Amino acid sequence: MTVSRQVHGNTRAGGTGARARMKKRMLDTAMRLMEEGLIPSVSEVAEAAEVSRATAYRYFPSQAAMIQETVAQALGPILEWESDSTEAEERIADLIDFAYPHIETYEATHRAVLMLAIDQWTRGKAGTLGNEARLVRGNRKGLLNAALNPLKNRLSPAEFDRLTQALSLVFGTEALVVLKDISGLDGEEARRVAIWASLALVRSAIADSGAVERSRRQSGMKTKSGMKTARKRTGRTVN
Repeated sequence: MTVSRQVHGNTRAGGTGARARMKKRMLDTAMRLMEEGLIPSVSEVAEAAEVSRATAYRYFPSQAAMIQETVAQALGPILEWESDSTEAEERIADLIDFAYPHIETYEATHRAVLMLAIDQWTRGKAGTLGNEARLVRGNRKGLLNAALNPLKNRLSPAEFDRLTQALSLVFGTEALVVLKDISGLDGEEARRVAIWASLALVRSAIADSGAVERSRRQSGMKTKSGMKTARKRTGRTVN
């Protein structure tokens, strides 16, 4: 198996020109503040990066926009993950094995993003969020879809979607937080449990799909057998 894990430099910061350097400077500052446990505003990043607020807002019109780009930079090579394996089990295990250490490297950043998402949800329910831009999350969906690609012609669309949704429970920041904070595991133990759970889900989905297909075939055989019996009894073709 060959797995592509190439890191494409600073492409997510937007090139190498003056604007790209300024943007990277602010993203690096935002990430540093988040690694310190903060959820910085655009103004706070501007102050820490020693740039004007006007300049900062030209690059990031909202806190959510800035945080989302910071997350993309933190995820880095995870978003570039690829595999040429044709086995879904091998692909999903490799994805988690590769991604979890990277998530843990910037764990404070990912926890800060989770805090912001919860804070926005709470203020939204209370009606105090106003016109603040919402943080959009969901990188895991594309990665899980890619990892499960060999099953797209094997599972029904509903079965495939359900498996992807189930795997989202064991792949990502929330899963790492639960395994560490609730179960008391370290990063390596959490990774192993996540791989075990993901493989169990994939195998269960394949087995369930096979059982449904066998049931359909058996039902079809019974129907054909019944039609043959009816023809013998009536001595004519059953339309």
